[in-house]
Amino acid sequence: MTDEKPAPTPFTTPSMVAIEAEIAATRHQLATTVDELTARLAPRAQADAAITTARRLASDATSPEASPEARAHARQVLGGVAIAAAFVATIVVLRIARRSR
Repeated sequence: MTDEKPAPTPFTTPSMVAIEAEIAATRHQLATTVDELTARLAPRAQADAAITTARRLASDATSPEASPEARAHARQVLGGVAIAAAFVATIVVLRIARRSR
């Protein structure tokens, strides 16, 4: 004779089933969101987006088909980038000149 008790049957109610379904749906939504964020924040995706933006700005700045507002904006942005690049280049040249003295 064994003293083993039969396994208890699981107790569920309709509200428990609804909560479990809601938890499963939330997990799926979170997994989808994490996958989307991972794809957006990937270095390759960031680089591709920067290249696309730079090409669009260059096209807007030089294209006669671009609207005047887009052309002016593109030229302002590209001018700012050129000034920043010149500033960085000047700093680098001055540091190199200072070290060689």
